[in-house]
Amino acid sequence: MPLTDPQHARLFLLYAAEPPAPAVHDFVAAHGPVEAVERIRGGTAPPAVLAEITRPDPRLDDALRPVDAGTATLVTPEDDAWPLGRLAGMASHGLGAPLALWTRGSASLAELTRTAVTVTGTAVSTGYGSTVAADLAYELAQAGVTIVSGGAFGIDESALRGALAAEGPAVVVLPCGVDLDYPMAHTPLFAEIVRTGGLLVSEYPLGALPTRARFIARRRLLAALAAATVIVEAGQRSAALTTARASRHLGRRVYGVPGPITSAASAGVNELLRTGDATAISSAAHITYQEGLR
Repeated sequence: MPLTDPQHARLFLLYAAEPPAPAVHDFVAAHGPVEAVERIRGGTAPPAVLAEITRPDPRLDDALRPVDAGTATLVTPEDDAWPLGRLAGMASHGLGAPLALWTRGSASLAELTRTAVTVTGTAVSTGYGSTVAADLAYELAQAGVTIVSGGAFGIDESALRGALAAEGPAVVVLPCGVDLDYPMAHTPLFAEIVRTGGLLVSEYPLGALPTRARFIARRRLLAALAAATVIVEAGQRSAALTTARASRHLGRRVYGVPGPITSAASAGVNELLRTGDATAISSAAHITYQEGLR
């Protein structure tokens, strides 16, 4: 399906600026994507906007082929599939709203995230954490909740497998293009998620490789695409705590699964509970009741 002019303009911006690009986003919000691109290409956009343009003349021919072939979908704020209610507050809370999103799968991102909870945590989970993550995701999926996660090893993987076991949909937010599988060991897992009505999501161009900055940036999307965030296990320096902070910035509840005080894998989440930055839970029912998801 051919892209409309606004979609094509947003495609240009996804390749021209490294997300998040708050100045570009605000410029697009003020002038529309088509005029914004014209002024960026003409060099008449404000300096703050031009400073975020790292690839001023990207080649888009390769990017259009997956769209034409139907193997990837470009979702923009002009589309019905855009999760407006979920992403609307990102810019005002300083989190940098995405200009557009790539998806792999046939489902509507707006529909899947209408009732969704992010389940995430450490990539080096214990047996306790992996079991709890899988059980929570299974119970949430049975209650009709979409599981959102990052697709990493450990807690993320367990949560996704729990959702699949309950035959529920899942959304994976990737730190790379949706045409890539990261980690590669999860290629079969991601294929099963897409086959069963879930989605792979990314704001990065097709073919984009994961980087440290992209791992961090995708955490804000993990928080934004769900009604609440659950941290199962997280060490004191776990990246999952970044997701918890983003969720709090958006005014959404953070839940934490208490762990042994002797476990380094639970030190971060236990600290969230101690400071009141997370609500302790021991079952999915605590979440569905509190969030009105039943």
